[in-house]
Amino acid sequence: MATTADGEFVEQPLVTEGFLENRRYQVELADTAARDHALVCLPTGLGKTTVSLLVTARRLHEVGGKSLLLAPTKPLVQQHAEFYREALAVPDDEVVVFTGEVRPDDRAALFEDASIVAATPQVVENDLVGNRIDLARVTHCTFDECHRATGDYAYNYIADRYHADAADPLVTAMSASPGDDEEAILQVCENLGLSEVAVMTEDDADVAEYTHDTEVDWKRIELPEVVVEIRDAINEVVADRLAQLKELGVTKKSSPDLSEREIQGMQAELRKLMNNDQSEGYQGMSLLAEVRKLRTAVTYVETQSVESLRRYFERLKEAARSSGASKADQRLVSEPKVREAMRKAESYNDLHPKFRRTRMLLAETLGIEQGERVIVFTESRDTAETLVDFLSDHFTTRKFVGQSDTDGSEGMTQTEQQETLERFRNGEFEVLVSTSVAEEGLDVPEVDLVLFYEPVPTAIRAIQRKGRTGRQASGRVVVLLAEDTRDEAYFWKARNDQKRMQNELDELKTVAGELSAELDQTGLDDYEGSGAGRSADGSSGTTPGSDGAAANGAGDASAEGQAGLDAFAGADVSTVDDAADGEREDSDGTVAKAGDEEAVEIVADQRELDSTIARDLSTRDGIVTRLETLAVGDYVLSDRVVVERKTVTDFLDTLTGGDRSMFEQVGDATRNYARPVVVIEGGDLYGERNVHRKSINGALASLAVDFGASVLRTDDEGETADLLETVATREQDDGDREVSVHGEKQSKTVAEQQEYVVASVAEVGPVTARSLLEHFGSVEAVMTADHDDLCEVDGIGDVTAGRIRSVVGAAYEP
Repeated sequence: MATTADGEFVEQPLVTEGFLENRRYQVELADTAARDHALVCLPTGLGKTTVSLLVTARRLHEVGGKSLLLAPTKPLVQQHAEFYREALAVPDDEVVVFTGEVRPDDRAALFEDASIVAATPQVVENDLVGNRIDLARVTHCTFDECHRATGDYAYNYIADRYHADAADPLVTAMSASPGDDEEAILQVCENLGLSEVAVMTEDDADVAEYTHDTEVDWKRIELPEVVVEIRDAINEVVADRLAQLKELGVTKKSSPDLSEREIQGMQAELRKLMNNDQSEGYQGMSLLAEVRKLRTAVTYVETQSVESLRRYFERLKEAARSSGASKADQRLVSEPKVREAMRKAESYNDLHPKFRRTRMLLAETLGIEQGERVIVFTESRDTAETLVDFLSDHFTTRKFVGQSDTDGSEGMTQTEQQETLERFRNGEFEVLVSTSVAEEGLDVPEVDLVLFYEPVPTAIRAIQRKGRTGRQASGRVVVLLAEDTRDEAYFWKARNDQKRMQNELDELKTVAGELSAELDQTGLDDYEGSGAGRSADGSSGTTPGSDGAAANGAGDASAEGQAGLDAFAGADVSTVDDAADGEREDSDGTVAKAGDEEAVEIVADQRELDSTIARDLSTRDGIVTRLETLAVGDYVLSDRVVVERKTVTDFLDTLTGGDRSMFEQVGDATRNYARPVVVIEGGDLYGERNVHRKSINGALASLAVDFGASVLRTDDEGETADLLETVATREQDDGDREVSVHGEKQSKTVAEQQEYVVASVAEVGPVTARSLLEHFGSVEAVMTADHDDLCEVDGIGDVTAGRIRSVVGAAYEP
């Protein structure tokens, strides 16, 4: 049913009467998106969400089912939900919000009863992996800010699952900036399974009447002499470290103006040395770690403020004092030139000339020009907080930052974010100082000035920021650039990228029909008939060793009657090709699908979602994944098999860092399951670190002999997923066993608890804690020992003793 294109307001079933202004370009885009899986490109502030809502209303009215709306941040999800409740004639309680703050069990029930679900992609991804929700009845799925659909971002996995699982799928992807170039835009289309492209720009007649000019001005800022001296002192150390790296033969660079690509190149060369077990590789990595930290310090002092640099130096000093401090941290804070920079930063009584220029621009906008609202964007939370303190003496100012806590800074809760935006809309304060969290999609009110405290290096982010002004009236954007710093490089890069992106969008609009035809031929081929048989990386998800073994006769039983390779593959060899195509025949000829009673179940620990393994398994035909917070193991494959997964890095950390948690975990697995398995995943176990081969073999022998665990090696996460599928299939199909999650971690002994308590004091670590307890005999004696007594213990020096006494004796100040 088409939307009525006449009249002042949209007239369409399920759309609230008299609520949505009838804009022809929105109606046309919605008509296109309702026909096929479509990418909708529309400038910021012109109502992309309205386009998606019109499609949702049409689908719910004509097809039924439910709608899923995905957005990258919690505030944006909440905003979309509120808009849908107002704009759609759907009961409010049928428009639900899914974020990590809603309990998983509650989400399952809410999803079942809802008509519209607004969610962050990570939550939906987790619920799909955990088999809590089913996309079969979802008839419209919207991917907001779809330019994020690259790499391992959750949008890609959800799109795969949606096309495979939904009975009647329709995808709408939305962005003002879908990619930096045509290749990136095409990649987004392929990742989301799109076959139509609909583009409207500010040059379109239907759009132009709703847009206004946005003036962009950039202000060059000269750095004070003291700031230059601080920067130059740090850069001298960078040059020294580069000279040492040059001697190692990993770079020809000697000047400190490094690019990230050059650093990655050095890192690759150093890895080669490490793989050849050359100590120079490890030495160089430590030097490169210093270079990275020093470059961050330079960025702070050049482009942010001396106060931000001071905070960063404090974090470096704290890290260098900790028990697990790296040599790079310790060398860096003791370096004379760095200490000189620290002293100058401590004595400098100003912030950065950008602060004064910001105050002048705000006074001009809010005072002389009688503006009402200004947004200041900055990359650094340190700078955001310092700006709020600085500007609050002259303007009513509030911060807007993300939800996570960082060193020395608390995040904002979702409620605090919503309240802050609402107060800004209502005019309760004049200036909002925001980090990147407010760049994408949020319904930030029209402002008179958008000020970039520093330029951003990507066109997408620059466009998102600029979109906060120029919607209802002419707007202004000012970018502050510190001269002869990284600011200038970032500014010109973003500026050139924006021009190129605009050209790409114009070209995309011109050839949209041709592109849609091309996508229509290729875009959905990956989904048709593939079902859940595609792994997260696009592979078929077959078991190890299934690539052609049957065709070569390797699976045949020998004359002596011994089992051939097919007996260990976990599947009938004759059906391997079928499995690769996304289907696996059971012995009775039926196809096992997720949810069938005969499907193989794998329980994964919630903490394993940092890897792609559980996600990969959840896409495989005949596999049902379930998520739990496991007390023992990372994966449970039957009533007797539990798997503890360790990357090569994790395994080697156990041998070099004094952390015995791996052996404790395997001990718990052995006590609770008859067949514990340890999977060591990754590259060169013997070459990644400078760890003696005998030490590695000793640890492997201990796992097998002392703990009775089977130790298996895999190259990567995909191979680990293959192995888990094989073992689980053998256990449950061939062995007729069921999954049973049980067991609990063994309580720590008194001695282990004592070591834990002492190790946490001033972060002295487990080795030093044991030395202290062996010397003094009890936790109480350690805590009451004076400075000189502490220094008598092996491994305790003057500095460590001072830290212990400081922590134990200092007054508590929450």
